[in-house]
Amino acid sequence: MKKIEAIIRKSKYRDVKESLHNVGVNFFSYWDVTGIGNEKEGHVYRGIEYSTSDIQRRCLSIVVNDDFADATVNAIIGSAGTDEVGDGKIFVSEIQESIRIRTGERGEQTLK
Repeated sequence: MKKIEAIIRKSKYRDVKESLHNVGVNFFSYWDVTGIGNEKEGHVYRGIEYSTSDIQRRCLSIVVNDDFADATVNAIIGSAGTDEVGDGKIFVSEIQESIRIRTGERGEQTLK
C-alpha cells in the first residue's frame, strides 16, 4: 500500500477532487495548511504589499493499493498543475499496515 500526500493550491482543490473521483479514488482526507515555498515576490494590492512567502495550500492524504498509486499521482498532476511556481508537491511513502476499526480486518481489503 502507498500513502500519497499532495500539497496543492486551494484554488485547484475542486479540479483535483473531481479527477480523483474519475479514476476511482472515493475516500481521502484533507486539511488546510500554510507553508513556505519558492515564491519570493510580494504582491501589492491597493497600495499595501503582501508577502507571498507564507503560502495557503490544501494537503490531501490518500492511501491506495500499490497498483493504483500511479493512476492516483497522475490524476493529481493532471488536475493540479498551472505551470507556475507554487503548484505544490506530491510525496509517496509505504504503508505497512491498514486496519479497519469496525471489523478488525487487516490489509489491502480495508481500502475497498
